[in-house]
Amino acid sequence: MSIEQNTVTRPSENHPYVGMWITGDGHVRHHLLANGRYDEARGKRESAYQGRYEVRGNHIDYWDDTGFTADGTFIDGVLHHGGMILYRQK
Repeated sequence: MSIEQNTVTRPSENHPYVGMWITGDGHVRHHLLANGRYDEARGKRESAYQGRYEVRGNHIDYWDDTGFTADGTFIDGVLHHGGMILYRQK
C-alpha cells in the first residue's frame, strides 16, 4: 500500500467525495458532509444512520453514532458500500 493510500484525507467543500451519493433506485442516500460527518437516509426514513467518516485514497470508513462500523470503496466515480452501489448526485 502506498503512503498516499494510508493518508487520511480531511474532507472539505472541494473534496471530490463530499456530497450526496444515492443508489440507482434512490432508496439509500448517503450525504457525506464536509465536516467529516455523514447522514444516511433509507426510503422515507431521513437520518436513518448518522456518524463520522474518513477517506484514505479511494477507501472510506464509517463509524455510526450507534456503534457499528462499515466501509466502502470508490471505483471509477462510484461508491461500493455494503453490497450497494451508490452514484454521485450532481
